[in-house]
Amino acid sequence: MDARLRIELWTSWASLLRSYSAAHGLNSRHHAVVEVGADEITLRVASRWLRFTHDLVEDSEGNRSSFSLEEDGTVKLKGIAHEMDLAAEEQAREMLQRES
Repeated sequence: MDARLRIELWTSWASLLRSYSAAHGLNSRHHAVVEVGADEITLRVASRWLRFTHDLVEDSEGNRSSFSLEEDGTVKLKGIAHEMDLAAEEQAREMLQRES
């Protein structure tokens, strides 16, 4: 994948996670923080976290699975392609609706 495209997709993924986390935070007693770096994006809610790298997603409970941003703008989670916005909304919703 072209480096410029990878950066754009990475930035888009982070932006979608922020937006959906903020939206779901309106109905939650928790606040989400999205930390973005060149090689890692971390979504934190209370004591839990969800960390994305360019090829892996892992959480504070010790779960790990494959993750990738595809050239067509989709996201692959556990080898299954999802629309990027739908995947970001699902990840944010699960983090913010889960009781700590």
